[in-house]
Amino acid sequence: MKLGPKAAATALTVSAALALTACGGAANSGPAAGAAATALTIGTIQDVRSWDPAQAHVGHVLQPYQAVYDTLILREPDGKLSPMLATEWKYNDANTKLTVDLRTDVTFSDGAKFDAEAAKANMDHFKKANGPQMAQLASVQDVAVVDADTIDINLSTPDPALEYFLSQAAGLMGSPKALGSEGIKTEPVGSGPYVMDKAASVKDSQTVFNARKDYWNKDLQKYQKLTFKILADITARTNALVSGQVDATILDPKTGKQAEGAKMKLAANEVDWQGLLLLDRDGTKNAPLKDVRVRQAINYAFDRKTILDQVMLGQGTPTSQPFGKASGAWTEELENHYSYDPAKAKQLLKEAGYENGVTLEIPSIQNFETQISVVKQQLADVGITLNVGAALTNTFTSDVAAQKYTTMFFSLFQGEPTVAINQIISTKALYNPFKNASPELDAKIEAVRTGGAEAGKLAQDVNKYVVEQAWFAPLFRVNQMYYHNSKVDVEPQIQQAVPSIYNYSPAK
Repeated sequence: MKLGPKAAATALTVSAALALTACGGAANSGPAAGAAATALTIGTIQDVRSWDPAQAHVGHVLQPYQAVYDTLILREPDGKLSPMLATEWKYNDANTKLTVDLRTDVTFSDGAKFDAEAAKANMDHFKKANGPQMAQLASVQDVAVVDADTIDINLSTPDPALEYFLSQAAGLMGSPKALGSEGIKTEPVGSGPYVMDKAASVKDSQTVFNARKDYWNKDLQKYQKLTFKILADITARTNALVSGQVDATILDPKTGKQAEGAKMKLAANEVDWQGLLLLDRDGTKNAPLKDVRVRQAINYAFDRKTILDQVMLGQGTPTSQPFGKASGAWTEELENHYSYDPAKAKQLLKEAGYENGVTLEIPSIQNFETQISVVKQQLADVGITLNVGAALTNTFTSDVAAQKYTTMFFSLFQGEPTVAINQIISTKALYNPFKNASPELDAKIEAVRTGGAEAGKLAQDVNKYVVEQAWFAPLFRVNQMYYHNSKVDVEPQIQQAVPSIYNYSPAK
């Protein structure tokens, strides 16, 4: 079934989290005809928790999944949404049904055919698997097979972010023969440009992929061998890049100086915001957080520019809002909504009845030790005690969902309005685990979801609400410092901390 011209798509993306059997397809692996006789090694922060595509996360961890799993929709470096396994897609007039036309020439690495039944099986599995990005399909009521190469995705409510999500975790397509099996947790089975070399891969050390023979899109298959080296420690990543063990990796402003001294090239873009997530806004486990004056006091406690200059060497922009400039929801008036005003912070705490102090508990996070130390000191200056507990682990997404943390220092991407809403604001969002809501906010969110081309402007009201209600305490948007050597050309991915794997190519 052919759809005719595809609907115009909105674009954008997210920040940070954690990992088959022989049917994975060694028979299909090996140098691909036409693939460049080169290898690419990428330094990454962490290994994947499970190779089941329904357990995929985004941010830094999406890259390895892209090696083995195609998505329904491809997100270009500038955010444009283009065909991949889906050739065309179009909404009905009510924006409650997305009809998707699919390729007919694609197979998975185990020989299974990609078709409408396979696409439905993947989306059904994603909805049931309780993965870290399950909210991406929260609006999907069901998926219906129209014919061999067409599906209807029926929505319970319009969701302008759906097309974007189909370029992310929710769009990853695995072999229907392997979905739900034990084997796919350790060895992926997809239709992507590479297949895992399991013998050469070592958990939490490196994952190696070989170009897949007969891959349908040679333009995206630029290397014969692709290796991800897992290097959680930033010093180790820096040394690996400078010494030539990896070709590209993400660093920070301080380690970037060493990389620049070694003639490494920088591909930088402002993606994430860093700050506190004040998750328990109803005071379920930490009563003071129920009072908006306490949350506002936390915001007034921070000298954002000084923290940015001292900790990030000025690489970023101070901000009080969780939506970024490219989203349409950003407004100038909210950029400095919370100025540095410790006296006002103390007064608000007094008015709320907490002049004797408030205690916040947060987990520690590797590589954020300096930021957390400065935040702890500035909160202490206004009478707020920040206790730093055990470090986040590979199960942190399930821990967040289980309301283990009432507050977190974290880094989150500033995506398009509906994507950010689905990630941090709606009652189904991973980073709204206490499901905080209000009739006023619900109405504003609904206006965004049904606003079509006006979604960005309407999301300004959502942005204003969460800033004034101090749902978060953003400190600054940071420049993602992504470095690479002269052997590889790298194009940054808009609103994404690390590039998609399609954005790397041998240097010309």
